[in-house]
Amino acid sequence: MDLKEKLVSSFLAFENTINVDDTVHDIRSQAIKTFEEKGFPTKKEEAWKYTSLNTVLKHDYSIFPKEENAIEFKDIKKYFLHDLDTYKIVFIDGKYSSHLSETTHEKIDVCLMSSALTYDKYRAVIDNYFNKIARQDGLTSLNTAFSKEGAYIYIPKNKLADKPIQIIHFSTGNEAAQMLQPRNLIVVEENSHVQIIERHQSLTDNPVLTNSVTEIFVDKRAIVDYYKIQNDNQNASLIDNTYIEQQAQSVASVHTFAFGGNITRNNLNFYQKGEGIDSILNGVTILEEKQHVDHNTLVHHTEPNCESHQDYKGIFDEKSTGVFNGKIIVNKEAQKTNAFQSNNNILLSDKATINSKPQLEIFADDVKCSHGCTIGQLDDNALFYMRSRGIGEKEAKALLMYAFANNVLESVKIPQLKNRINALIAKKLGVDIGFDL
Repeated sequence: MDLKEKLVSSFLAFENTINVDDTVHDIRSQAIKTFEEKGFPTKKEEAWKYTSLNTVLKHDYSIFPKEENAIEFKDIKKYFLHDLDTYKIVFIDGKYSSHLSETTHEKIDVCLMSSALTYDKYRAVIDNYFNKIARQDGLTSLNTAFSKEGAYIYIPKNKLADKPIQIIHFSTGNEAAQMLQPRNLIVVEENSHVQIIERHQSLTDNPVLTNSVTEIFVDKRAIVDYYKIQNDNQNASLIDNTYIEQQAQSVASVHTFAFGGNITRNNLNFYQKGEGIDSILNGVTILEEKQHVDHNTLVHHTEPNCESHQDYKGIFDEKSTGVFNGKIIVNKEAQKTNAFQSNNNILLSDKATINSKPQLEIFADDVKCSHGCTIGQLDDNALFYMRSRGIGEKEAKALLMYAFANNVLESVKIPQLKNRINALIAKKLGVDIGFDL
């Protein structure tokens, strides 16, 4: 029995273990039918042309997690922003860890998706937002069918989340191979603001496949800053599907720091539903060995006087592979749109590969839109100049790569997180540089 057949045949047993209303039950049932029809994506699909899941799907994954494996905070402290006071929603092998988490219902809701799907007090939000912007493709539908646990964040009107929120998923190796399907729902109402940091971290050498879906709704004049840290081990693969709907004059930014893992696929989709919207998509990728990261982005402009800014930087060494497939769609009604898209890459090895495809589909005639892509190597003249000033070759290369990624890092709004990313980059480059960007 292959993985698709195993998932489809396990759905009924999964449904019998949970308690949800008829509406959610109907959504799940339709989703498993969609997955059964569409299955997993293949390289025959244009959007997956450069990313194959064949090696990932060959494992016999456990679908239902066992009881939580005990983890001490001291053993995983390094994966938290422990020098910053935050709310924390922590999951271990797909199960909520209460002793590692700090949730709240004071003025805002920072809690569990399982609670939101079960209790009547959350019914209005679930009915209005759950599964409303997620695509009906195979992977997203698979997550919808098995969605049970994840983060539920609700920021009411005119509220400022008093501290950032960390969402962290750990896998411990309880199973020989494990598949996790977290589902997050984030609703930020008018004039509200929240900062969120998300991380998926494997603590085992056993294969782990995470198929994550996050829906984010940003109401009028709201601000959402979302940071994704992806620095996993060689046997962990992540498919991250994020869908963001913005209303008038809102600002939503997503920073993706992809530093490791087996295969990582980021599907990031922005849908603008009003005027005066700003959508920001930034990313830094640093890969080595045979690591593979695929960034697939979409920004859909439907109303006038909106902006979007995409800036992705990639550094690839050894036999690593990067993919960037970015699309901007500007509807006929979306006049005065200002859309910018850039993908710049450095190859440090003759065996490293980057496949880049920036795209514009413009149906309006009064817009300012640009896109571009560069693929090259480090500047030999700059390297020679730095070495002639007494800087070692390794440090000189690292300084140039830091400068290359600097403008993306400058837009990180949490100082402690910026310092952490700075340290991760230094570690990836194999140097110790005594300054902060």
